[in-house]
Amino acid sequence: MSNRASNSSPKHNENPKSNSKLIGYLLLSVVSMFGFGFALVPLYDIMCEQLGINGKTNTEAASSQGIQVDTSRLVRVQFMSQVSPNMPWKFEPAQVQMDVHPGQVIRTSYRAVNNSNVTMIGQAVPSVAPGLAATHFNKIECFCFNHQPLQANTEAELPVIFYVDKDLPSSVNRLTLSYTLYDITESSKSSSQPEPQLTLKPVEEVTQEQNKNAMQSLSKGAPELLAQSSHSSPNELN
Repeated sequence: MSNRASNSSPKHNENPKSNSKLIGYLLLSVVSMFGFGFALVPLYDIMCEQLGINGKTNTEAASSQGIQVDTSRLVRVQFMSQVSPNMPWKFEPAQVQMDVHPGQVIRTSYRAVNNSNVTMIGQAVPSVAPGLAATHFNKIECFCFNHQPLQANTEAELPVIFYVDKDLPSSVNRLTLSYTLYDITESSKSSSQPEPQLTLKPVEEVTQEQNKNAMQSLSKGAPELLAQSSHSSPNELN
């Protein structure tokens, strides 16, 4: 009996060590997966940028001067929308799709509805698929260029004016414009707080104040100078 007890005790003592190792491996795996997921986004952006498939469109208004319309070709543009989680807005395109000529200036719009009881601010982020067509999709006017404040239980029409570049590769005859709407109400409030202003006095006031202080210092020091001169010997004066 004593032999069995002595043989079973080492196995019982090894279990906590093995469990600690297992927990350590699991924690390491979780941290590694988190780090990989965190680095995946910038790595994906770099890869897509190198391949020209990042889907990002222009962030400033494009010019429509000098563009030519290619009437021999049609490109189908599809419109999509989505709202970030927990944002009580309805957001949808006025048209699901349309056929356009490259170089043709088109106006369409999206509809946004704030279903909450407070004023909120939204920011739309566009993307174009396939990513190869993103640089050929030009927005002349877009609500995505600015923040979109919307009062409680109200709606707004958000215009988009665009054209597809005539240099769009011939292999692309269909593209999708998609907007994701984000709630930036809190961040806009924090960034809009006024900075403290410094009150500067005119130069004339500063000069007068300096002269006044100097005269006061002289008036205070004059009696001391007179007292010192009265106690000074003739040799010191000479």
